[in-house]
Amino acid sequence: MRYLDFYRTFSAFGCIDINQVKLLDPSFNRTSLTRWVAKGYIVQLRNGVYAFKEWIKSPNSNFIASCVMCRPSYITGYSALAYYGMIPEFVAQTTCATTLKTCSFTNEFGTFVYKHLKFELFWGYMPVNGSSQRSFFIATPEKALLDLLYLNPSIKSVDDMIELRLDEDYMSEDFDWLKTMEFLKIFNNKSLNKRFDNIIKVYRND
Repeated sequence: MRYLDFYRTFSAFGCIDINQVKLLDPSFNRTSLTRWVAKGYIVQLRNGVYAFKEWIKSPNSNFIASCVMCRPSYITGYSALAYYGMIPEFVAQTTCATTLKTCSFTNEFGTFVYKHLKFELFWGYMPVNGSSQRSFFIATPEKALLDLLYLNPSIKSVDDMIELRLDEDYMSEDFDWLKTMEFLKIFNNKSLNKRFDNIIKVYRND
């Protein structure tokens, strides 16, 4: 396959993996990808996953790439909180939950960290349409906050919760406290319950 044909077929996806290419063209020679990377036409994100260079700067392309590089996975923690405007800081690292082993990748998008979450807790996320024919999966605000606490047990004191700098308007007007309490029951984790009590002390005003 010539690069022009490859581009016409796959550029709308922005980010592609070798299995997707092989599905449409079983005879595809993957050494072509190595050659096109060397020429700067595409970039390699990890083994078997590639992106078109111009697509990297499109909105939420890093989130889409994160879900292609590791399946199954969804965006959570600080990355999701920043996406919803719940924290003021820009988050350079993309954090995801996965049922696979904890791992990380660094490429032209930045650093991606995938944290293992047991299968029973791999829920509470939804698809969002991205900037191409792909979508990405991201935790709901409530699940993202619980994932953050669950995966980072060092965040536990009232002072730690204050340091999160959660947006007070969001927490009072948009955050679903009742849904979060239902989610806590599914986690069934006493330590998480105690730490979330400190979130309530700092951010719930009723």
